Formats: sequence, structure tokens, C-alpha cells
Amino acid sequence: MPCLILTPMKSIYLAGFDVFRKDALAHGGHLKALCAQHGYEGLYPLDKAAPQGLSGLAAAQWIYEANIVLIRRADIVMANLDDFRGPGEPDSGTTFEVGFAVALQKPVWAYSSDAGTLLERARARTDADGEALDARGYVVEDFGLPKNLMLACSVRLVAGGPAECLAAMAEADRRRAARRAQALSASDPED
Repeated sequence: MPCLILTPMKSIYLAGFDVFRKDALAHGGHLKALCAQHGYEGLYPLDKAAPQGLSGLAAAQWIYEANIVLIRRADIVMANLDDFRGPGEPDSGTTFEVGFAVALQKPVWAYSSDAGTLLERARARTDADGEALDARGYVVEDFGLPKNLMLACSVRLVAGGPAECLAAMAEADRRRAARRAQALSASDPED
């Protein structure tokens, strides 16, 4: 008789510049609801507010530390890597969170609805040597990737938004569970 293996609900830290939206709290609720639809617990950076009376550097430090705690607590990080304050570049805070999670050896999934490669989105002009340059005159990397290589090579990047990313994550979990169940049944001595 096959045994049923229950696994606890995985938690996902929801990284992204979504915290800067005018409707950030409502959007966070939407992201957490999407997580729940796929069997995950969403951890949103704005789940807790900074204590009353904090401002400036003290508030910033509290937010930083609270987010670090949430990333450490999470099983997975899901990051919004859409272009933020310029073509080709996601939010710098989000990229820090991705790097921190990678350093902790946590799985990191990311999504982006930005079409094309980094070169296609960030090129402002081409110089006399044929090099693609951004608006500030820096060479734009050309590896055919949608993001900087340090992001594109460290995350599982899904084209689309959070719903598409969560669906891909859930499908990967289903495949993993099926492989695990198959391996267990293959090694069952009663067969």
C-alpha cells in the first residue's frame, strides 16, 4: 500500500518593486491570494509596518532587517524583475534580495513581462565601433538574455507575471513529487 507523504506548505518571499505601488497593500493581498491558490504561503514585505515614531534611517534599517528575516524564513523567493526605473534594469532592492536568497542557497523564481533581450531594451545608440551603448554611454552586454547575466543565470525566469510564475512553480513541484513517488514505489519491497 503506498504511503502518503505530507509536506508542509512552502512559504514564498514576494520580492519586487510592487511595494512602491499606490495600492501596495491591496496588491500584496492579491499576490498572497495567488500564492494560496497554488498551495503556498506568501510573505509580503509590507505584512508588518515599521513601528510608530520611526523615520529616516531608523525606519529604513527596520524595514531592511524585517525583510532579511522574511527572506531567511521563506523556503523560496519569487521576484518581480520587470524593468523599474529605466530600460533593462529591475529594482535594485529586489536584485539585492535575489542575491541574498541565492547566497542562502534558496530557490529563486522570477518573472518579467518585459519583451526582448536586455540589449534590445537598453540600447540607446551604437558607437563608431559597433558597440551597443545605453543612455549613459555604457556598453550593454549581449548574451541574448532578457536580464543581466547575474540575474538570468541565478533564477528560474518565467515570461509573464506572478500568476504565470506561480503556475510554473506549482507544476515543477508536482513533477518533483511525482518523481519522488515513482522512486519510492520502485523501491517498495512488496512489489
